[in-house]
Order: sequence, then structure tokens, then C-alpha cells
Amino acid sequence: MSGALPDAVPLPPPPGGALGVFARALGLLNQGVLALSILALLAACGVLSTSVFLRYFLKVPTDWQDEVSVFLLVGATFLSAAHVQARRGHIGIEAVAGLLPPAVNAARQALCDLLSLLFCAFFTWKSWTLWYEAYSEGQTTSSSWAPPLAIPYGLMCAGMTLLTLQLVLQCLLPLFARTGPSAPAMPVHAGAGEQP
Repeated sequence: MSGALPDAVPLPPPPGGALGVFARALGLLNQGVLALSILALLAACGVLSTSVFLRYFLKVPTDWQDEVSVFLLVGATFLSAAHVQARRGHIGIEAVAGLLPPAVNAARQALCDLLSLLFCAFFTWKSWTLWYEAYSEGQTTSSSWAPPLAIPYGLMCAGMTLLTLQLVLQCLLPLFARTGPSAPAMPVHAGAGEQP
């Protein structure tokens, strides 16, 4: 997979100063989290495959594999969301974007980023309150294994926090972007801090 998206809309490159440092740091963090998410998906596949083998061929009951797999998948999904957003890889309707003049399309994109930021900030806040409730009350799942619910809620919190930070960055970058002939445009498929 080349990572290139068709019809990628150019993004401004990270500026210098504190915002540039933040953009590069978040890009590196997103890369690391992506690697962990890939490992979590592979681990979930391994856990489920092992469970099938143990239950159907060796007749060994397992009651932990479903929750482990769900926890791994929740972590992979939420933690990789910021990486996907950095590339604007989330599902969007681009039919309108091709019909709009560039200035109007940039305004549309800024409005979408702002609305997404508001929603994700609210979701992040509620995720943290849910995690705190599960952690402080010692909530567990209802299975016989009964792992703490703070684990998946914590993964959800971390992922939503990263996604919110990515959206903050995307809302700020156009305001502080370098412009002019010496500032090459960064394509959408290149994350913060990556070379296109």
C-alpha cells in the first residue's frame, strides 16, 4: 500500500515554533501508536484463532478470549483514529469538494474540522468521566474472568484525547501556516512531521 490518497487536498506544512514542535511530536506519537494498534490487531487475531483451536480441537473451555479481543480491538480502533485523521482518511463526502472553488472548499473544510473538534472534545470529556467512574468504583465486566472496565475505557480516553489533539492541530495549522514559494504544500496522506 503506497499510502497515497486519490485527489489529496494539500495541507499547509507545519510552521516553526511551538506549533511546529507540537505537530512533529504528535506525528511521531501517532506513528508509534499506529505500530501498537497493528500489534493489537494481530494479537486479537492470534487470541481468537487460539481460542477456536482450544475449544473445538482440544475441547478446552475458554472464557477470556472474547474480552481480550474486544479490549485489543477497542484500543486499536480508538488509538489509531488520530493517525487516520492526520491523513484525512476518515469517511467523508468529497463530491461537493470537487465542485467548490478552492477558497470556499477551504472554508468548508475548516468548518468541518471545527465541528469535528467540538464533537470529539465532548466525547473525550465524557470518556474520561466514564473511565474515572469505572476506575474509582472498581467496575468489572460481568464474565467469570471479570477484568476491570477501566482498561477499555482508558484506551478509549487515550485514543479520543489523541484525536482531539489532532483536530486542534488541524484547526490551528491553516492559521499559522507558512505561505509563499519557499513553503511546499504537504499532501493529505503525509502526517505531521512526515515527508511527502
